[in-house]
Amino acid sequence: MALLRRRRRTPIGGESYRDADHALMPIPPTGGLVSAQLRNVEGRPLPGVTVAVIETEGLRRVVTETVTDPFGFYTAAVPSGSYTLRATLGGYSTLTRDLVVGRGEHAALGALTMSADQGSTRPSPGEWVIDDAHSRLGFVARHIALSRVYGQFTRFRGSIHIAEDLEDSSVDVVIDAASIETHNAQRDAHLRSQDFLAVDDYPQLQFSSTRFGVRAGNAWTIDGELSIRGRTNDVRLDTTYLGTQSWNGTRVGATATTSLHREHFTLNWQQMVARGIPVVGSTIQIHLDVQAVLQL
Repeated sequence: MALLRRRRRTPIGGESYRDADHALMPIPPTGGLVSAQLRNVEGRPLPGVTVAVIETEGLRRVVTETVTDPFGFYTAAVPSGSYTLRATLGGYSTLTRDLVVGRGEHAALGALTMSADQGSTRPSPGEWVIDDAHSRLGFVARHIALSRVYGQFTRFRGSIHIAEDLEDSSVDVVIDAASIETHNAQRDAHLRSQDFLAVDDYPQLQFSSTRFGVRAGNAWTIDGELSIRGRTNDVRLDTTYLGTQSWNGTRVGATATTSLHREHFTLNWQQMVARGIPVVGSTIQIHLDVQAVLQL
């Protein structure tokens, strides 16, 4: 199996690298290699771009799909043939390139520039109030390592301050701890008890942001502090801005995800089943869908 090596080139903007070779990846004996670097119009690398290689004939199936690394690089081994490379990232226009991959060859596309999607703008500066009727604060937990339990908090309120400089924006949310719901009355009562949320002593969960960051396009990170039953810990929300719409006012939408470890918030209740498998997993996945309305 051949081993391809990539030579570093001088990047856009004039900064020079020392000449060096480094291993890229093996070329399969019956296929070839595709590589590219995705950049924005300023020449900066774009991490997290979803890149798919699609057949140009027949069923036009997706042969491979993955995301660019922290430096915007993409590399994949594919069978020899004709393909279309498609690159997508929120906040940017979809980019496509046709290519032919020969057996034992490297289809090096070099630097590909993605242009900003003019139809995807950042939210207007101002105060936005979360619409709880069109938002959802959900979570997922593992049960005895076999299945997932899905739940949500049904009562919450919050506001989003969008600043002129997006990095100066902030979010504050208050959640009614007793509103936890998993569609099982016995389990919900247990979650409200002293074993978990202790809602009589700690009736609210609170989140306050400390920093906004824009990764690329409409991909943001929101760092903040989350307080649960008297314990506060740092949390990072991986956030996707979905845009602005006019309906009963001006609205913005966003989704966000994070992972919480129960022990960080003293949610330490646990039972074990056979072979030491925990009844409730330690990691809780959080999924947020949020609409907010601009206050005039």
